[in-house]
Amino acid sequence: MDAEKKKPMLSDAGAWAMNVVSAVGLIMTNKQLMSDSGYGFSFATTLTGFHFTMTALVGWISNATGLSVSKHVPLWELLWFSIVANMSITGMNLSLMLNSVGFYQISKLSIIPVVCLMEYFLHSKHYSSRVIMAVTAVAVGVGICTVTDVEIKNKGLLCACVAVFCTSLQQITIGSLQKKYDIGSFELLSKTAPIQAISLLLFGPFADYYLNGHSLLTYHYSMGATSFILLSCILAVFCNTSQYLCIGRFSATSFQVLGHMKTVCVLVLGWLLFDSALTPKNILGMLLAVVGMVVYSWAVEHEKKAKISPDIRVDSKLDGEDDMLLEKDNGVAKPDIELAR
Repeated sequence: MDAEKKKPMLSDAGAWAMNVVSAVGLIMTNKQLMSDSGYGFSFATTLTGFHFTMTALVGWISNATGLSVSKHVPLWELLWFSIVANMSITGMNLSLMLNSVGFYQISKLSIIPVVCLMEYFLHSKHYSSRVIMAVTAVAVGVGICTVTDVEIKNKGLLCACVAVFCTSLQQITIGSLQKKYDIGSFELLSKTAPIQAISLLLFGPFADYYLNGHSLLTYHYSMGATSFILLSCILAVFCNTSQYLCIGRFSATSFQVLGHMKTVCVLVLGWLLFDSALTPKNILGMLLAVVGMVVYSWAVEHEKKAKISPDIRVDSKLDGEDDMLLEKDNGVAKPDIELAR
């Protein structure tokens, strides 16, 4: 009997739940940390550097204690991936600063079709009409929820294009590296996190100074602000780990589509915790997005079953042919055996 496959420590549903809960918690924490009504820590790029520093530390402890096994990945691939990932982070921050919130949301929604196109050209992946309709429903639903004013500037448009392209390429590369080097999600994250942490901590303060005109050195670190920074870093470890986990198990497209559940959760929690307005338009958009996610999940599952069925029929046919060959090798035809009986 073949060796049984090792069961994952976390189920597929658990991986999605960890990503949604940690991401929504991270957004709520950062909202309190970075808003003017909170602690006014307006250094988003540097904060991301803190996140990856904590992630790298956890990865190092995990490797040192034997909880995870380090596998070889060429340094040039890690450097290339880190550059793309950091350009994604910086591009998103610049896009948010230079564009209106409405256009920033549109640029985030455009990641889904860009990921689909990249997977088509890079991996020859095809999508059924059901999947395309579901993806469209999710994008339209989230767009209705979030897009308000739309103002486009030349520099902002360039930053948005760079951010969308790099984010899409980064998410596809995560899955590709895991399959290429047979490396787990956390093991890959523990290799890329130190490089991203060092580069973001070196260049992050300069990028943040360009974004908001404030210096990191002049910020007053109160006990509350420090506690929220630490909480943000802890949640980021879970968020980063679950992101790599989900993309490795599913696909970048699935991660983007079902990941918009976080947007719906953020809108609802913003209404509950921060007295944000929740209009009938928002509710309609959220319902459409949720329906699109359900249809997408069903369509993907339907495609998986459709692919499995032909494989089973081919295997059965091959088994039948093997039986016929065995009978011929024995020198006795099956009808002759039945006649003798």
